[in-house]
Amino acid sequence: MLVLTRKIGEAISIGDDIKIVVMQVKGKQVRLGIKAGPNTMVHREEVYQRIQDENQSASQSSTDDLLAGSRAAESAGLTGLGSQLSKPILKKRIRASSHDPDENEE
Repeated sequence: MLVLTRKIGEAISIGDDIKIVVMQVKGKQVRLGIKAGPNTMVHREEVYQRIQDENQSASQSSTDDLLAGSRAAESAGLTGLGSQLSKPILKKRIRASSHDPDENEE
C-alpha cells in the first residue's frame, strides 16, 4: 500500500481520470474531494461492500433458479434437451403434444 502525506488543498492523481483532493481536516476526520470520469464508480468502503454482498446474493439466487429449472426439466423427462435433441425432433414433440386429446385447453 502506498502511503502519502497531503495538506488541505493538495491532491493525489490516480491515472489520468482520478484526482483525490484533501478538502478539510477536522479532528480525526478527513474530508476528501474525488474527481473521476462518469464511468468510474466511487463509493465509501461500507457501501461498496454492501453492493458486493448484494451482487453475490443475486448471482447465487440466479444460480439456484437455474438449478431448480434444470431439476424440473429432468423430472419432466427433458434431460439434456438443448444438447441432445435436434430441432426437428423438438418440433415433432410439440406437434404431438398440441394434438393430445387428454389435455385441457386454456
